Amino acid sequence: MAEISTIARPYAVAAYKLAKEQKALAKWSEMLGFATAVASNAQMQAYIQDPKVVSSDLQAAFLKVCGEKLNENAQNLIKVLVEYGRLSILPEITSAFEELKAQDEGVLDAQIIAAAKISDKEVKDLVGRLETKFGKKITASVTVDPEIIGGIKIVVGDTVIDASVKGQLQNLAYALTA
Repeated sequence: MAEISTIARPYAVAAYKLAKEQKALAKWSEMLGFATAVASNAQMQAYIQDPKVVSSDLQAAFLKVCGEKLNENAQNLIKVLVEYGRLSILPEITSAFEELKAQDEGVLDAQIIAAAKISDKEVKDLVGRLETKFGKKITASVTVDPEIIGGIKIVVGDTVIDASVKGQLQNLAYALTA
């Protein structure tokens, strides 16, 4: 089975292109966020996953809950997702849309995973280096994961910079078995 992000990406790209064409990126961001909140509701989740519910009923119920918050194009996206049984990937579509929007605005998200807590000065220095490397503004989130043993791992979009001890050991193990 394909990864959820692989399935969600074409929907996000289509929504992004339409939003950009209509100069309505903020509006689409708002609509997708609202639809995702509706889809994430526990009662709606149960309804979406209920095999007894036919797609036409699900579509009608979802659009009724969303009401006027979605324009015609966003409603069409929901209809397509329901038709193909993909309403549950709406959060991933929204996330991919937001990534595309951030890239267009010249902002990239970086995930910095460290083995131990790193200082604000070190984070600022690292963000500065990443901004130089990628030529865009970087917003970073830092997490601590002792399982990487030592060093750091940085994820910026599709780029992974693994300078962790665990990553180096995995590379060494692969090299020895190859």
